[in-house]
Amino acid sequence: MKEMLRYGLILALICAISGGLLAGVNMLTKPKIAQQKANEEKAALEEVMPQADRFEMMKGPGKPDYYKAFDKSGRFLGAVFKSSAKGYSSTIEVLTGMLKSGKIVAIKVLSQNETPGLGSQVSEDKFTGQFSGKDSALSGVQAVTGATISSRAVITCVKEKANEIKKLIAYEK
Repeated sequence: MKEMLRYGLILALICAISGGLLAGVNMLTKPKIAQQKANEEKAALEEVMPQADRFEMMKGPGKPDYYKAFDKSGRFLGAVFKSSAKGYSSTIEVLTGMLKSGKIVAIKVLSQNETPGLGSQVSEDKFTGQFSGKDSALSGVQAVTGATISSRAVITCVKEKANEIKKLIAYEK
């Protein structure tokens, strides 16, 4: 009985030390991870709206989150927004840059876990490049052969969110 208690205390001590070390490492790396995430987000924003100099996050109750994009002189260019939809085997998250006229500048697939070689093609330039210069109706965007569900998920989520954001930025100057 004494031996079992001793082993239990030793195990508790090992767990407490391990937990303390993990918490310490988390505290040390948390700011670096947050900074890296912010850098990646900024790079993605600049990728889908390259002519923008700065971005301003817009949040509001009952309204979608999006970024307003401004040029160097502070003139409003358009919006950048995230949208997502259920693909064939995962949720596909897309970042879209749109001018105030409603024309899509570019899209970037931020995350997807679709079938490698098929559904994963929705993140390739051959597919995403079709969106550039299209209006929010996205007519003429062709689905990837063999990945129709994934392709349609991207097209639909971009189209729906673009129309929603277009209404919000219609009167921006």
